[in-house]
Amino acid sequence: MLTLQRSHTLTRWPTPTNLQRELNFSDAPRWLGQNAGRQGAPRVQPGCSDPQTTPLDHSMTRQKKPITALFRPLSPGRQRQLAADDNPALQAIWHVVCAIPRGRVSTYGAVARAAGLPGRARQAGFALRIAPETLNLPWHRVVGASGHIVFPKSSREHKEQARRLRAEGVLVQNGRVTPSAMTDLDEL
Repeated sequence: MLTLQRSHTLTRWPTPTNLQRELNFSDAPRWLGQNAGRQGAPRVQPGCSDPQTTPLDHSMTRQKKPITALFRPLSPGRQRQLAADDNPALQAIWHVVCAIPRGRVSTYGAVARAAGLPGRARQAGFALRIAPETLNLPWHRVVGASGHIVFPKSSREHKEQARRLRAEGVLVQNGRVTPSAMTDLDEL
C-alpha cells in the first residue's frame, strides 16, 4: 500500500512532481519492480514482465482528427466536382426549375417529383445549391412544402428570395407565399 508523507502545513497545491518526491515507494506493489523508487527507471505496465514491452501496440492505433475536420464544409470547387455536368438527376432538376413560369412558385418536393425523383426534395435543394451561376436558374421560385421560404428570416438569402419573388408579382407575407402563387408541375 502506498503511503503519503506530507507536512502539516500546505503552502501550495500538490503537483505531480511534489507528490512524487513525497511518495514513499517502500510499500509499492510488486509489479512496479525493484526500480520503482528511482527516478528515470523504466516503467513497467501491470501484467507485463519486461519493461521494454507494453501490452498495447500503439503503432496500430488510429490517429485522431480534430472535430472541425469532420464538419468542414466543402469548398465551392469540390462541390462542383461532386455535381458533374453529366449527372442526369441534377440536370433533370435544373430543367424543371427552369420550367417554372414567372410569377409562380413550386416546392422542393414537387420539383423532385416532376424530375422523376419522388421523395428526393433534399436532392432538389442540393442541386440548386451547387448549380453553376452561368445557368441563371430561377432558384427563388422554389420554396418549402408549406409555401414558406426555407432560409432563416434574418439571413441575406431570405431577404433576396423575398425581394425577387415580390419583383415577379408574388405576394410574400411573413416569409410565406400565398397559395394562389403555387403551381402544379404535373401539367408542365
